[in-house]
Amino acid sequence: MQNTRNFSEFLRRLFFFAIIFFIIECTRGRGELSESESFFNFLRALDTKNVLNNSTWIGSPSHPCLVKLNGVRCDSNASKIVHIRLENLNLSGTIDAHSLCRLQKLRVVSLANNNIRGTIPHSILHCTRLTHFNVTSNQLSGRLPKALTKLKHLRSLDISNNNFSGMIPRKQQYMRLFTYYYVTPSKKLESNGTKEWLKESDTNAMQQPTPDSSIDTAPNPRNSKTETLVVFIFGTVVLLSALYFLVKKSLKFNEGMEVVKEDHGVLKASTKEVQEVKLNEGDSELVFFVEDRERFTLEDLLRATADLRSEGFCSSLYKVKLENNVHYAVKRLKNLQVSLEAFGETFRKISNLKHQNILPLVGYRSTSEEKFIIYKYQNNGSLLNLLNDYIAGRKDFPWKLRLNIACGIARGLAFIYRKLDEQEEVIPHGNLKPSNILLDENNEPLISEHGLSKFMDPNRGFLFSSQGYTAPEKSLTEKGDVYSFGVILLELLTGKSTEVSRIDIARWVRSMVREEWTGEVFDKEVRENEHQWAFPLLNIALLCVSRFQENRPTTVEILEKIEEVMDQHEQHQERFAFKCCSNGSSRDECCSLHKIIPDTWDSPGSNY
Repeated sequence: MQNTRNFSEFLRRLFFFAIIFFIIECTRGRGELSESESFFNFLRALDTKNVLNNSTWIGSPSHPCLVKLNGVRCDSNASKIVHIRLENLNLSGTIDAHSLCRLQKLRVVSLANNNIRGTIPHSILHCTRLTHFNVTSNQLSGRLPKALTKLKHLRSLDISNNNFSGMIPRKQQYMRLFTYYYVTPSKKLESNGTKEWLKESDTNAMQQPTPDSSIDTAPNPRNSKTETLVVFIFGTVVLLSALYFLVKKSLKFNEGMEVVKEDHGVLKASTKEVQEVKLNEGDSELVFFVEDRERFTLEDLLRATADLRSEGFCSSLYKVKLENNVHYAVKRLKNLQVSLEAFGETFRKISNLKHQNILPLVGYRSTSEEKFIIYKYQNNGSLLNLLNDYIAGRKDFPWKLRLNIACGIARGLAFIYRKLDEQEEVIPHGNLKPSNILLDENNEPLISEHGLSKFMDPNRGFLFSSQGYTAPEKSLTEKGDVYSFGVILLELLTGKSTEVSRIDIARWVRSMVREEWTGEVFDKEVRENEHQWAFPLLNIALLCVSRFQENRPTTVEILEKIEEVMDQHEQHQERFAFKCCSNGSSRDECCSLHKIIPDTWDSPGSNY
């Protein structure tokens, strides 16, 4: 009984202190006045020349959300400022970050195209909810504060066209790299392996307030606070009353008290454990298809140095360097209409395609906000890079390497379209082109981006954006990929780049063959050295780029033909090398003799 009385007294005191605490909170400095003072202090510093004619409302007892100021947006209760957008107003003051960051729910600040001077204060660190910060085209100077890198929710930053100096903070990579684009910083800023990023979609968010941020029909903040107070007091009374009767009943049994305590402790522990599991599940961390020693965390990726390599409407490609100096290629995907389950299932299937000519998938991340896939970075670049370097005279592109690349691509495609049983689903590539053929350290071709076209919308033209490589029927099928391969094979034979020059290479080659100038389609390297082996490949390529898909060969048939050419080429080289060596000829003499072997092959037409 004594314990019961003691606990009852404890509950009464607890209830009393709860009421006192709430009264203090409701009367302490009046929240809306504190919000007002902070906002108006920020404006005073920003608008020293009274451009906004703010003397009429600065110092007013009304909350800024009730004054309906242009460029200021509030939450649905009209009690907290969430957006401040004061652009193109010729403001010439300074940024009072101390006052600015006292606006507890502030998310967006845009002060673009003014004459604001001074620096970005270190106290910007306290704007913990800030997601967008735009101060482009002002007169700001000094060094960028490292505090910007510590704003965990910052999604876009634009500091271009100012007078900042020094180094860009090394830890700026803490920002969400994969939702940002480059912006041009001040010329006095020196890059330190990191970049400024600006999310394209976020710029629209800064220009157009969301519907719930409108203040035209907002309720009175005082009524909102009263309602909150009533609900809280009522809930507190109910909770304390329930707790009182529960404990009073349990205290009738001394032993039961201990049991209740133990059970309560177990319940708390188990609840925490379940919550941790849910957090891990909902976190949507990276999904990996590699061994444990090659894996890393999302935080590792966000801390990495990122270099934008290419960008399109549907994706952006980054070269990412982790802190352990390992490089990865991260492709961030945009405008995809696909469920998380379908996305994950597709890439799990693709990860099972283990072949020496298919770029292995390291992992992916898929959430409702962002999706990206991760590959090992290939230092030798792509077939497109090699073609461009050859055309510009920076690199050689010998016949043996061309033949090996053609055969490697054919092997990879044949593996993609193999079927172990009739029920197995085959995922077409759909976007085969030289920039998606990477080269490893041995110049072996690796087919990349397999599976991405499955999620593109053909009705909006995303799927068939690769002009010159897409079959006329625009189908996501094996015969569609065969057409793309035929164009690549023609590029290897002619030394021309469709992806850069935008020529219709298939039409050009057909016209040359029709005019019986077939030998002229080959570039100098092929024509002067290995043209006898190029004609069989030209036959294959012309079949692949047939306008009618039923006339095109399968990937297996293509591979068989190319391997046959490779075998004959190697056997010929071995026999000829043996003959030269047995006659005591030098290597140069052998090569010279090799150039004048008579034309005895079957070709679609030749002027030789």
